[in-house]
Formats: sequence, structure tokens, C-alpha cells
Amino acid sequence: MNFNDFNFNPDLFEGLMAMGYKSATPIQEQAIPVILDNHDLIACAQTGTGKTASYLLPVMDKISRATDRHNNTLILAPTRELAQQIDLQVEALAYFTNISSLAVYGGGDGIAYEQQKRSMREGVDIIIATPGRLMAHLSSGVLKLEHLQHLILDEADRMLDMGFYDDIIRIISYLPKKRQTLLFSATMAPKIRNMAGKILHEPKQITISIAKPAEGIDQQAYNIHDQQKQALLTEIFKEGKYKSSIIFASTKEKVKALYKTFKSLGIKAEAFHSDLGQKEREDILLAFKNKRLGIIIGTDVLSRGIDVEGIDLVINYDVPGDPADYVHRIGRTARAATKGTAITLVNGRDKRKFDNIEKLIEKQVPRMPLPEHIAGMEITHVEEKRPQHNNNGKKRVWRKKKPKPKPTS
Repeated sequence: MNFNDFNFNPDLFEGLMAMGYKSATPIQEQAIPVILDNHDLIACAQTGTGKTASYLLPVMDKISRATDRHNNTLILAPTRELAQQIDLQVEALAYFTNISSLAVYGGGDGIAYEQQKRSMREGVDIIIATPGRLMAHLSSGVLKLEHLQHLILDEADRMLDMGFYDDIIRIISYLPKKRQTLLFSATMAPKIRNMAGKILHEPKQITISIAKPAEGIDQQAYNIHDQQKQALLTEIFKEGKYKSSIIFASTKEKVKALYKTFKSLGIKAEAFHSDLGQKEREDILLAFKNKRLGIIIGTDVLSRGIDVEGIDLVINYDVPGDPADYVHRIGRTARAATKGTAITLVNGRDKRKFDNIEKLIEKQVPRMPLPEHIAGMEITHVEEKRPQHNNNGKKRVWRKKKPKPKPTS
């Protein structure tokens, strides 16, 4: 479908064209008419399919035609990075309109908190918030949402994974029962369906390619020892073939170690992790988005919290434990029908995890040969100590027994 077919407000349509939107993606084609018809919606779509615009465009169109717009729409997102990305997309689409938005998340200073309070008291069209910080404003009585028209839960599965279920239910207790509720998720686990049954009213349902990476992603894997991984990364980046890359590691300690390695090799990269301050994280993301930074290293918080065009390479330094996280990670590239490469480094311990990923995506990922000088590296085998378990499945703690005292004669 062409976006002309939706008959959006002319000012909104002008912003849409200025951003380079052309034809609607499948999720946009199916979701936009449902939302414009005021139905509740459960939408399940993989990352990178254009689902943010699929709910923003119809909701913003309705806002542009409304008379009472005080705190009209609430969008809940799991991370501050995703909240910021959604807010930026609202600003871009609303450039030729007078639609206002506010991103509400923790981690800022007292001045930012006071600015949020003032904006909410005065009223904005769209509030994009993380559940924890929003609850603080609701509990203080600053934020009033009794006239809210739209509630949108983006990345609902990730919010539940992060333990936000109770916060979400409490937030909904502040909202009017008569509202339109839209739930977007990359997976449709039983816990999502359970929550949807409690907060949505006779919802329509849309499912678009659950857990399938975009066709434009060239997926590759290397069977590799941990001691060879850094040498392979150096080989990949030394030619300068990739202009915008994300490396995912399993822990922030590995993120920091990789950053030090890249720095010692003279490869410009930045580490993105929870020990950084909010401004540091924002500066890194801005530099990456503006192409002043070519490589960013992070944990899975980046897999759903970053929406940057033109990422041409994603590397899984470690295989993710949850197969769905693999889809989210590599979905940072090949967005909006572009091309990209996803490389996964699979050590001996992670082979079973990667087998599970291939079962989920229903595809055998090609194994690539290691360069000869890396394949021939001498590997120092370190015996791995594995925790032993008792009959209850709990880790057994081994303690050295004290010697029995010798009997006295």
C-alpha cells in the first residue's frame, strides 16, 4: 500500500514524506487501518519491520484531529534508549504539525526530573516512558491520566522479562477504562497473552513473521575457540569494509575488555554499559547515529534500545542464551528492506545454544572458514571447572572436611 491510501492529516503526511517513507511495510499495512478504526490490538512482529511507525502514524493522525489533547497518549517502553528513539521518531514525524511529546525515564539529574514534572502538569500530546520512572510521577500525583485516549505497550515481552509486570498493572489502574490499548511484542509467550487478556478489550490480532530474521541479513557463523575471537575481530575490522557495526557481548565485563583491546589496536570503538552515566550513554548513541562513531560494543540492552539506520554489521561475540535475543540482536541490521551482515562466534560450550537458534529460525547458518593464521593459532587448553549439582538441581558447595581428631589413648 502507498501511504496516500491512509488519508493522513496533510501536515503529518508531509513529515512522513520528508523522512523518506514510500510504501507501507506488512505490519504497517495491517495495523494502521485497525488502529484508525479504534480497535484494541495485539501485534506480533519481528524487530526491524517498521512497527513503531505502524502505531505512531495512526495515533498521531487521530491526535491531529482531536480537540481535547491533554496527555492524550501514553507509550510504555522497557529501556530509556528505546524511549528516546521513539521520542525522536515522534519529533521527526511531527515536524510540520503541532504535536508535542515528552520522554520520561530515570537516570537524569534533578533538573531533568523537574522539567518532566512541569511538562506533564501543563500537558503534552504523547508521553513515552519507562514504567519505573512513570510510576514515580503517578504516585506523587503530578501526572494525571484520567483523560488518556491511547495506551501503547512497545516491546511488551521485554518489559515482562525485566520484571515490569506489577508496575504496568499499577499504571493501568490510573487510566480510564474507556481507551484504546495497543500491545506490540516480538514474541507471543503465554505471559504476554495472559496480560493481554487483562488489559485489552476484544482485541484484533496481527502476526508478522514471528522470530524470523529479515531476509536481507547475511547470517554467518564461525566455530572458534575463545582465544581466537579477538584475532578474528581484528581481521574483520582492519580492512575498513564496515562503516557502522555493533558487537554484542554477554556481560559488561566482556564489553569493557573488548573496548580495551580495540583501543590498544588503534580501532575506534566505544563501550556501552550500565556503569556509564546517562549523558555518556546518550553521547555514545548520538555519535553512533550521526556516523561519527563506527563501532559500538554492548550487551543485550542495545538489542532493543537502539534504532539506527545504516548498521551494516552485527557481531555476536557470545551466542545469546535465549534464541529470541539472537533475532533481536541481528535485527539491528538490514532494517527497512536494506542489506546487512550478522556474524556469530560459536565456541564449544555454545554449540547447543546455536543449534536452538537454528531450530527457531528454521535455517542452517553457514559456517565460515577461519583465516589460516587464526586457525593455526596455538590454543592453551584450560580445564573448565563445572559446578556439580545435588539431586534437587541446586549447586553443591564442596567444603574441605576437617580431619577427625585422633582418639586419645
